[in-house]
Amino acid sequence: MISSWIIIGAVTFFVALGSFFITPRDVKWFAQLSRPRWLVFEPLIPLIWTVIFICGAISANIVWQKNPGGVITWLLMALYLLVEVITVAYIPLMLRFRSLKVGEILGIFGLICAVVLGICILPISPLAALLLLPYLIWTPIGTYTTEELRELNPQDA
Repeated sequence: MISSWIIIGAVTFFVALGSFFITPRDVKWFAQLSRPRWLVFEPLIPLIWTVIFICGAISANIVWQKNPGGVITWLLMALYLLVEVITVAYIPLMLRFRSLKVGEILGIFGLICAVVLGICILPISPLAALLLLPYLIWTPIGTYTTEELRELNPQDA
């Protein structure tokens, strides 16, 4: 039987690959947007999200190990998956529609889902909930950055 951490890690990895369905034209649009002067950490964003996804996968595995295969556990795994899909969809959808507003809406929705997930898993495993903190801290920063981009680029809002 395959270990749960391998399956959860593989699902996390393959969902994250979904963000690569971006055409060069879409990336060019985003690259040409004006950015706030304080956005000096932009090159680190892929590394930051990698750490966040790893923490999320570890959190999901901890929850799975508490009650493997239980109905509640499967529902929680679906919520973990929803949070990741929303997160991964942020860039492709924002770029595809060339709308910073789409990115902002997805960021807020992802944050709400992650808060709900954190509340649900806290009684099961405080450690699993703690591992969601990077997501819960970084997502508002990313959403705020998108809002700042909207203000600097009103034609692309």
